[in-house]
Amino acid sequence: MSDFTSNFWSIFVASITLVGILACLVLLWVTARKKVAPGSDNTTGHVWDEDLREMNNPLPRWWMWLFVLTIVFSLFYLVAFPGLGAYPGQLGWTSAGDYKKEVADANRELAPLYAHFSGKPAQELAGNAQAHHVGEHLFMNNCAQCHGSDARGFKGFPNLTDGDWLHGGTPQKIVETLSQGRSGNMPAMAAAVGSPDDVKNLANYVLSLSGAPHDSLRAQLGKSKFGVCAACHGVGGKGNQALGAPNLSDDIWLHGFGEQVIINMVNNGKVSVMPGQAGKLSDAQIHVLAAYVWGLSNKAVAKP
Repeated sequence: MSDFTSNFWSIFVASITLVGILACLVLLWVTARKKVAPGSDNTTGHVWDEDLREMNNPLPRWWMWLFVLTIVFSLFYLVAFPGLGAYPGQLGWTSAGDYKKEVADANRELAPLYAHFSGKPAQELAGNAQAHHVGEHLFMNNCAQCHGSDARGFKGFPNLTDGDWLHGGTPQKIVETLSQGRSGNMPAMAAAVGSPDDVKNLANYVLSLSGAPHDSLRAQLGKSKFGVCAACHGVGGKGNQALGAPNLSDDIWLHGFGEQVIINMVNNGKVSVMPGQAGKLSDAQIHVLAAYVWGLSNKAVAKP
């Protein structure tokens, strides 16, 4: 209810809840008092599907009292727990508080395990079967949603199993990325490049850097336009990890491949964000997770 700026909706929800409970009591009372004159065959006279008749048998007493007890229980529940609008309940229980307690309890139980890992370098942990198992679980719970369960990524989400790193692939850089997150921003460069034809020529030159299929004539014309890109990607298009500028001379394409994709990138730019995990994971968890991620692209070294 914290999203609302007035008490109206809180009062409205509480009122609807209480009216619903009261309506159940009234319905029970009315139906208990209603008497239907039975026929000689103990039916109410209602017939469905030609031969399906409603009998005039009263509800069992145990069923009725069970219904009453359910209503009484609901009233006690609404006093103890949240349920009446913004009223927090006498016990002060919240789902967020319950979740934080579970996380704190789990972290406390796992603290000795992470303490055992914390003093070891990432390269050693990557080859440790137990650390690998823990890191894999951390990855599945926190990273696989974007990078995939096999860590090979998707369009717009980097493949973590190759050696192509936007910001560096050392264990220290991976820890930095996990902790602080990353924000990639390529501005729209069409105005600096020139005409649409110039942009197309530039796209073909970029394709030529990695040996991808391209129009060689347009690539020659676009080479001079690459100067506006070289400030970030380097003169040879090798990229710049300090800026997070990708290498354009390999065959790895984070946001798609082809002339039109590059034209769209130059015209529209691109913003990519990886959220930092420091507020979600402890330093010890990030250390183990970084070792696992490092091991994904260094399988020859890390063999758990």
